[in-house]
Amino acid sequence: MQKRKVKSLYLFISSLVIGLFSFPFAFAKTVEKRSKQLLSATADSANYFASLKPTVISVYDSLHLNISGINRKVFEMAEKGYEKIIEEGRLLNDSIVSIIDFSLPSSAKRLYIVDLKNFEILFNTYVAHGRNSGKEFAKSFSNSESSFKSSPGFYITGNMYTGKHGKSLKLEGLEKGINDNAEKRAVVIHGADYVNESLIHSQGYIGRSQGCPAVSPKESNQIINTIKEGTCLFIYSPEESYQSKSVYLN
Repeated sequence: MQKRKVKSLYLFISSLVIGLFSFPFAFAKTVEKRSKQLLSATADSANYFASLKPTVISVYDSLHLNISGINRKVFEMAEKGYEKIIEEGRLLNDSIVSIIDFSLPSSAKRLYIVDLKNFEILFNTYVAHGRNSGKEFAKSFSNSESSFKSSPGFYITGNMYTGKHGKSLKLEGLEKGINDNAEKRAVVIHGADYVNESLIHSQGYIGRSQGCPAVSPKESNQIINTIKEGTCLFIYSPEESYQSKSVYLN
């Protein structure tokens, strides 16, 4: 009888000792499993937040571009072409996008220069269209020399130079048959006295150019210095004929 009690006590103590030794290993496995689950959840969260990069929608909304007067559709078109030009490796400065919205009258501030990386509108001001494109609105467009009309589409800004209008900025038209004669036509950005609000008050629209997107002399130097040498310029035309032909929009 005594032997049975001793044996039972021995078995109980042995089980207790084995249990005590096994507990740390079981606990360690549980901790390891929970750690892996936590790391996995953290990685999933990181991937989720990484997917929430700023988009054209967030830029448009964060800058309240609808209040500034620019149409969301126009901005999205500009972004679409801008991304394709980046893919082509043609931009030396991909922070800046300039947009001219020729669906608006010249009495409206229809030139927008946007810093996409810093979420900032750098300029929102007046810009002229070609004299043969229309008076208040630019309704007719051409890529031909001596047409004195504006040309829509995507451009890359070039180098500065000093000409008859003072400091000016060369433009390279990227769209064949639409604006690729910009250099031959001497279509550039320059300052012009006829871009001023007094003409809006007297005649309802600013003066017109020979096809150049001319700006106010008071702002021309700053604008040219900001967008020079390899930034994207998009001149929007509401014409379906342009939008259907553009390789950057299709």
